[in-house]
Amino acid sequence: MADRRLIHVIDDEEAVRRSASFMLKTSGFDVETWPSGVAFLKEARHAKPGCILLDVRMPEMDGLEVQQALSEDGIEMPVVVLTGHGDVQVAVRAMKAGAIDFIEKPFEKTTLLTAIAAAFDRLDDREGRAERAIEAQTAIAALTPREREVLDGLAAGLPNKTIAYDLDISARTVEVHRANVMTKLNVRSLSEALRLAFAAGLGKNHK
Repeated sequence: MADRRLIHVIDDEEAVRRSASFMLKTSGFDVETWPSGVAFLKEARHAKPGCILLDVRMPEMDGLEVQQALSEDGIEMPVVVLTGHGDVQVAVRAMKAGAIDFIEKPFEKTTLLTAIAAAFDRLDDREGRAERAIEAQTAIAALTPREREVLDGLAAGLPNKTIAYDLDISARTVEVHRANVMTKLNVRSLSEALRLAFAAGLGKNHK
């Protein structure tokens, strides 16, 4: 029997650790849970490789700080970020720093498993990074200049109203462009669109 794949669940809320662990174990994964990023980082160098499910809002160290510490230590486990409602800007920053996906709490099992699958695909395909960049650039080249500007704003973590103000168009028009971007890129979620945007180098001109 092949080794079951491992998920490290890092969240300060016991209820979230318990529910995520149950969903993942019943789907065939091994799970290790950690009550804080600090606790995980103490053991990270010796931890069995796998995927990290990481909460962004934690005491001591938040998810972005944990991500940075992992990167500085050369630990390249793929990260899926857990966010609360309204934390999309933080999630965008996490993806810009290399997270594979983000999902909002409370999350459904199918959403969680889709994100985990994307993370393990990335782990299995380190050599495909350059190819993904070319594919992303090709897809984004099909966008109109205005659609590209909207996507660039999304990649910077800006809300629709801010993008509308910056481009001197209405928020409703931004929504229309955003919907067109999703259709043209053949993606179903903002995180999928952001993965393409970052692979193509968008979002770099914003803090």
